[in-house]
Amino acid sequence: MARSLADLLRFDPATGDLAAIDPRGTPGLPKAAREDPKVWARAQLPILGGELFAEQEKLVAAAKTAGSRQRVLLLIQAMDCGGKDGTIKHVVGEFNPQGVQIVAFGKPTEEELAHDFLWRIEKALPGPGQVGVFNRSHYEDVLTVRVNSLVPARTWRARYNKINKFEAAVVGSGCELIKVMLHISYAEQRGRLSDRLQDPTKYWKYNPSDLDERRKWPAYQDAYNDALVKCSTDAAPWYVVPADRKWYRDWAVATLLLERFRALGLAYPPPDFDLDVERERLAQEAKVNGT
Repeated sequence: MARSLADLLRFDPATGDLAAIDPRGTPGLPKAAREDPKVWARAQLPILGGELFAEQEKLVAAAKTAGSRQRVLLLIQAMDCGGKDGTIKHVVGEFNPQGVQIVAFGKPTEEELAHDFLWRIEKALPGPGQVGVFNRSHYEDVLTVRVNSLVPARTWRARYNKINKFEAAVVGSGCELIKVMLHISYAEQRGRLSDRLQDPTKYWKYNPSDLDERRKWPAYQDAYNDALVKCSTDAAPWYVVPADRKWYRDWAVATLLLERFRALGLAYPPPDFDLDVERERLAQEAKVNGT
């Protein structure tokens, strides 16, 4: 039996090594895609999107009519230029926007800094029936914070355990948590930064600090590897998606989402009213009104 894409992309904290994962790899791509994988993957995206839309509708219906507290949270992390925004545009854009809550976490405000690092994260969790998307997340507090020495080492080291406990509680409350790291190479990041400096429509995406952070690439890779190893649990595993090839990235994230949705076994809830009675009422109305 063929392994699911989730199985292929799931990071194994016992044996996993981020450096051993090829950012240009295409794990799980079927034989049907071999002739022209880019064209095939892009053609598949709207098909996958239609199925995701239907799964989302079931999620919303169960919350509205049956009081289900089930919800889904897609958490995306990546290096600068890793494709977080592109993934949200091309994959999350397939959902009904009325049921999607997207939160981008930037530098904490003074109010947020006055609280525990998980305070702003908990406030942003999706409600019942919603699909939540985190563009960056609480992992910045063991990544950027660590690499830039914004807090003492003993502080960020203690956060791994806090994160695991927090995520276990989130999952236990009925939230399907899907954590995705978009894995790009050092060379690919340079190419994307260069694009931003050459294309007038992308100037706004460039920040001089991006190059400063790029010089810390080895430290960031170490920090990411530790986050994957220490916080990939049975309750909330990490998935590493090779992201140098944008077309593969989008297909993989959409497929992974669909697999996880299907595993929930969602279904449209039965009516809480008498179907025959309501059909007869509608038929009688048509007779009275002559329609």
